[in-house]
Amino acid sequence: MSKLLKGAPVTEAINKAISQAVEGLAQKGITPTLCIFRVGERPEDIAYENSALKRCEKVGVAVKVEALPKDVSQEDFDRVLQSLNEDEQIHGILMFRPLPGHLDEEKARKMLRPEKDVDGITDGSLAGVFTGNGRGFPPCTAQAAMEILKHYDIELKGKRAVVLGRSLVIGRPVAMMLMEKDATVTICHSKTQKAAEIAAEADILIAAMGRLHSVGKEYTNPSQIIIDVGINPDPETGGISGDVDFQQVSDFVEAITPVPGGVGTVTTGVLISHVVEAAEKMYGEMNINGES
Repeated sequence: MSKLLKGAPVTEAINKAISQAVEGLAQKGITPTLCIFRVGERPEDIAYENSALKRCEKVGVAVKVEALPKDVSQEDFDRVLQSLNEDEQIHGILMFRPLPGHLDEEKARKMLRPEKDVDGITDGSLAGVFTGNGRGFPPCTAQAAMEILKHYDIELKGKRAVVLGRSLVIGRPVAMMLMEKDATVTICHSKTQKAAEIAAEADILIAAMGRLHSVGKEYTNPSQIIIDVGINPDPETGGISGDVDFQQVSDFVEAITPVPGGVGTVTTGVLISHVVEAAEKMYGEMNINGES
């Protein structure tokens, strides 16, 4: 059996660091605060919201939920988002997407202040990832994958990494983050020829294609580390499974993240850590500007 790179120990370590940072901010009279900005009541949004509320309460981060009706006008949506941008008591904003079709999502992404964009959806945040300038925050799922590699002391320098998927949510940002750690990175996508052969040469394989069991044994080798980012409904089990066919490869590769229990369990912890970091940065800027 391959080594399982479980998310729970990673999350525990992140939560410990968050709690220490929250205590430090509390001594300065600051409570890190997340605003969950939601339009409508999609079940998946409500589920993630409830999870975030529980996790934030556990580590001492405050949460405000700004829920708008599904038929909210563009004008009212813009007004609320701008007020959240300007509210100095809110350090991070999590805006659930996709927005209803009548709202301009591109405009919303451009309106959201990068320093409050704790899920890495704005162009400013992504620019920070791509340039390595440290501004903004990377997408939470991409960073969760990196946190797992870091926690389990998996060497990246000089290693060959293959990323399956090129989305701005996971594929491209995680490729940039791997290169920042001196890995040699190849991105494969739906139009890549001989993707399995390319992937099979990788020391580290990041599966982020969003297709159930699309990565079989032919993509792997015995010394490979696999980070499976996929979360797909599995008709056979009635639960969720990853992009990787776990049954095929779990006795073959060196190590792999399980689904569930892997990357997904770390993502919320990363989100909350971004809120705390945003609060720390805001406090630091206030001190520099002589406002506190």
